[in-house]
Amino acid sequence: MVLCWRVSGFTVKGRKIVPPEGRGKTFPEFSSGKIGVAYQQNTSKSNKGNGMTSLKNKIVFITGATSGIGLACARQFAQQGARLLIAARREERLQELALEFHTAGIDVLSLTLDVRNQPAVQQAVDALPEEWKAIDVLVNNAGLSRGLDTIQEGKLQDWEEMIDTNVKGLLYISRAVLPGMVSRGSGQVINIGSVAGHEVYPKGNVYCATKHAVAALTTGMRLDLLGTGVRVTTIDPGMVETEFSVVRFHGDAERAAAVYRGLTALTPDDVADAAIYCATRPPHVSIAEMLLFPTAQASATQVVRG
Repeated sequence: MVLCWRVSGFTVKGRKIVPPEGRGKTFPEFSSGKIGVAYQQNTSKSNKGNGMTSLKNKIVFITGATSGIGLACARQFAQQGARLLIAARREERLQELALEFHTAGIDVLSLTLDVRNQPAVQQAVDALPEEWKAIDVLVNNAGLSRGLDTIQEGKLQDWEEMIDTNVKGLLYISRAVLPGMVSRGSGQVINIGSVAGHEVYPKGNVYCATKHAVAALTTGMRLDLLGTGVRVTTIDPGMVETEFSVVRFHGDAERAAAVYRGLTALTPDDVADAAIYCATRPPHVSIAEMLLFPTAQASATQVVRG
């Protein structure tokens, strides 16, 4: 486990990086992402005074934060003035991202963490510095798909990885974070599900089963947390153009690209925008479920390509 602290400077692999004066400045390209992105607090769309929940200075814990939907969530929550607790397995990419945010004046703490490792998850949450313990929003984003095989030809290793990450990992993180939310009487869990949690499609067997499990666990959380002040949401996207298909096809980029060819898929920012919407509703409003499709998609298996 690696903790990257926000102090007067920032240490990455033994190098001291001193952030520039001021906040919300542009910054140069890093290998993890964008050129000249400015993280400026969105004062023109302030939630103060309109009953909405402000994210300014809220602690937002995002798993799988170094790519795709998790990365987009991190950037959009940062734009809302949130303090970011970002977790992922790939340490180098995680530290690059933490440096990117820190250089832009964002309060960030990073955890190199595999959500499949329950003792490590619990240790990481227990060891958080006091000023980072009061997690306000948990985005359970870490997840993956491996393979696209019939059940009789499926690879056991693929099954294990999907179940361990998509189901057990979500449970381990939630179990470690939720007691604190309950004790404080507030908080929000946003689980990133999938249309695969609503429909089963050919050769999607185990992946679809894990996302059905996420849907069931989200409902179970909502029932169990009723009366605690903790809100529970699932955001279930259809086709989103990310590393998802590259991971599913074990690095076959050409096969992955064919999944999105001829249509405009959702982007990670579309899903992150939905997460921001859910997290900023007034305290008496809880978005239970949000199903997102690109306009070119009508179900898990029905798309139109132009």
